[in-house]
Order: sequence, then C-alpha cells, then structure tokens
Amino acid sequence: MATGPTHAMSGLAGWAAATALAEGTALGSLSVKGWLVGAVLAAGAALLPDLDHPESTVSTTFGPVSAAASKVINWISSLVYKATRTNRDSKREGGHRGLTHTLVFAGGAAVVTTAIIQTSRSWALPVLMFFFCGLAVRGLMHKWCPRNDALWITGTSLVLTYACLQWTDPSSPDAAACGVAVAIGCAAHYLGDAITEQGCPILWPVPIAWKTWYPVAPPKFLRMRTGGRVEMALVGPLITAVAVWMSAVALQRAGGVLPDVDLIPWT
Repeated sequence: MATGPTHAMSGLAGWAAATALAEGTALGSLSVKGWLVGAVLAAGAALLPDLDHPESTVSTTFGPVSAAASKVINWISSLVYKATRTNRDSKREGGHRGLTHTLVFAGGAAVVTTAIIQTSRSWALPVLMFFFCGLAVRGLMHKWCPRNDALWITGTSLVLTYACLQWTDPSSPDAAACGVAVAIGCAAHYLGDAITEQGCPILWPVPIAWKTWYPVAPPKFLRMRTGGRVEMALVGPLITAVAVWMSAVALQRAGGVLPDVDLIPWT
C-alpha cells in the first residue's frame, strides 16, 4: 500500500479532476460548499480500503474501535478470498488487498454513504462525517505520535465534521455527489496500490488469466515500493500538484471564488 498522505492526496486529486473536467454535468455544477464536503469525503475514502490491514493508517486512526473493525474486515476478506479464488490465484493467508480493494466494495461504500446522507436524521450522519473527516485529517500526516497528536487531530476532525454537517443538505443534488466522492476516493486508492509491487485486484470477481483475484498492475519497471524514494520524491509531490491545480479549477467553476483566470489553457 502507498503511504497515508499519498492515498489521501490522491483521493482529493481524483475528486478535483472529476469535478473540474465534468463541466456541464451535475457533478461539475456543485456549489462551493457541496464541492468541499465531497473533497473531504474523497480524501478520507482514499484510506478506507486499507481497513483490511491491522497496521494501516485507517485501522489505527480511531484506536480500539477501528482496530477491532479491521480485524473483522480482514477475517471476512480472507474468507471471501478463499471461497472465490481459483487454482491460479495464490494461496496467501490474510485478507489484505482482498474484498475492500475491489470496485464492488467501492460501489457498496458509495451506495451506503448516499443512503445515510439522504435519509439519516439521527446519529448515523454525524458518525459518518466524523469517520471520513478523521481519516482525511489523519491521512495527511506521514508520521504521528498518538499521545501528542491525537488531541489536535480529534479537534480538527470535529470542526470539519461540524462544517460538513452544516454544508450538507440531504434534499439537494449535492448530497448524491457525496457517494460519488467516496467511490472516487476508493478508486484513487486502488490505482495507487496498482502501481506498487503487489498490484491490486480491482476487477474481482471478473476472471482474468483464469484468476478471479488478478492483481491489476503496470509492467514491473513502472511499479514503485511503498514509502520508497519514487513515491516520496516524485509520485507524492506530483499528485499534490495535480490536486491543488484541479481544486483551483473546480472551485473557480463552482462559484467564482478564485480570479477569472484560464487555469486549463487548452480548453
């Protein structure tokens, strides 16, 4: 898996690019507040698939609660892997890079998010928002000390949660885009994992080369090592630059909050 900051920033970059390039569609016509809520959800969701790994950023963000959830999801993922693998798939143990690393999971997460946002009137919506806000804040930190940093991470997450709740109108078209933001965040995670050494079984359960868990990946010379020099010195900064650029384009189109400058010269 790539590092937390790379994943979180890739989720934001994916959301920003999708909304910036979707001009003339519902996704490209969001309000500024609706776009910002989606940005937080996409950044947080970009860490969500690693809930199947006990030592991942998302599994350690909420202490014993997320740790327990990680163990359950890892167990379920392992069972699904063993039940659906073919003779060509590896006989690996554990559930990491299994069920939560597929488009099936991304679609399910999007549906659940949309359902909660459009129907919840009680505790579910605040919990959902706090969960994704916490992931977004925690994900942007590469190194952290639970004892020293937990308080300010919690405080920042609560402030973001309050803002997202105030900016989310379940009856507006922006609400439906929240599920799309989560799906984009998950997809960004998959693409990030696909360019690491292991690849990512994005297309499960579609059989490829007689494997239901085929690790989608580019040629080996284009893959990177998690946390290595390529990621930290090249991929991470490049994704950050794209995220900032596309966010500026999307926000400019959403409400003219930025100067009217042509940020995409070829359009």
